[in-house]
Amino acid sequence: MSPTPRNSSYRFLPVLRRAKRGSTVAQVQNLIRDAIVRLELAPGAFIDKAALCARLGVSRFPVSEALGRLAAEGLVEVLPQRGTRVTRVDLAECRQAMFVRRALETQIARAVAPRADAQMLATLGRNLRDQKLAMNINDSARFHALDLEFHDALFDALGYDRVIGMIEVLRAIPDRMRLFLCTPERQAATLAEHHRIADALKARDGPAAGRAMGDHLDAVADELLTFAMSHPDVVATDLRETAAA
Repeated sequence: MSPTPRNSSYRFLPVLRRAKRGSTVAQVQNLIRDAIVRLELAPGAFIDKAALCARLGVSRFPVSEALGRLAAEGLVEVLPQRGTRVTRVDLAECRQAMFVRRALETQIARAVAPRADAQMLATLGRNLRDQKLAMNINDSARFHALDLEFHDALFDALGYDRVIGMIEVLRAIPDRMRLFLCTPERQAATLAEHHRIADALKARDGPAAGRAMGDHLDAVADELLTFAMSHPDVVATDLRETAAA
């Protein structure tokens, strides 16, 4: 995977939609984060601020501010006299992010299960059917989006905005690697794991829902490590130390 050249026009970025005053930086931040997670901005790619400004139709300030926030999230790094580039995936950060996500999402599943209503269950049912359709035609991008939507349905049912915000930041760290992992085999496993979560929610069994969610995220974490061991060009961590730990 070669780095994005500095003169990129960033045509893969959607047109910036202007909204309320003060929201431009957040919009730019979200657009760049999404491009990094989708691997349209590859690990190690330098970011052309001027090209970003031209594509999005904004001044340098919101772009610089957004990149500063993304640096705090660990998705980009500022190199003195060289510019800003997308970080390689840090395996240690991925493992920490998955550890915290597991703690939060298992608790979310446990909390949501006793009050699972018909609307949420119907949403999950449609999502699972759509996942199967995407899997059958090997549409990995669609499947990945539906995977996120499945989890989002539980977050929405919980209704805690701060928790949702924390999870969005946490899952951006390993999700770049998860796109590499959206193989037919992983899709089938994910779909089965999602069905077990949905079945526990339908039974309004909080402990079972928590266990099913934990098992799902453990399986994802295991595959992330396996992928990282065989793709050191994408991962920043010393994998020999990781394997020995």
